[in-house]
Amino acid sequence: MAKPSVVLDTNVVVSAHLAPQGLERRVLDLALAGEVRFCVSAEILYEYEEVLARPKFSILSHRLAASLALIRSRSVVLVARRRLDVATDPGDNKFLECAEAADADYLVTGNQRHFPKRWRLTRIVNARQLIEELIPNLDV
Repeated sequence: MAKPSVVLDTNVVVSAHLAPQGLERRVLDLALAGEVRFCVSAEILYEYEEVLARPKFSILSHRLAASLALIRSRSVVLVARRRLDVATDPGDNKFLECAEAADADYLVTGNQRHFPKRWRLTRIVNARQLIEELIPNLDV
């Protein structure tokens, strides 16, 4: 059986860095461990780097560099097949574009209200929903 494929919104990646015991960290760990197919685009990688480097997050530069290198090495970089104008926040369309290019099973976000409930084959879920679906016997 193929591994489920996921696209992670930047807010999930940021939360994973700021709250190491949180559900978003569990999701990122699943992606980095290869338990799911972690799909990104160059535009998404750029946003991860730009947002995580903001001074308000106080992530040490060597830790940030190591984390971004790990994300790059463990993800599949895809090119969007087309531009979309679907999300209520136009900046979020890149995640739907990547999900469409990947035929992703899930797009994981902390801002579900910015997205439709589903985009083609992709379900829009939060971290808890993803974990409950992928690991139903895990007490989250």
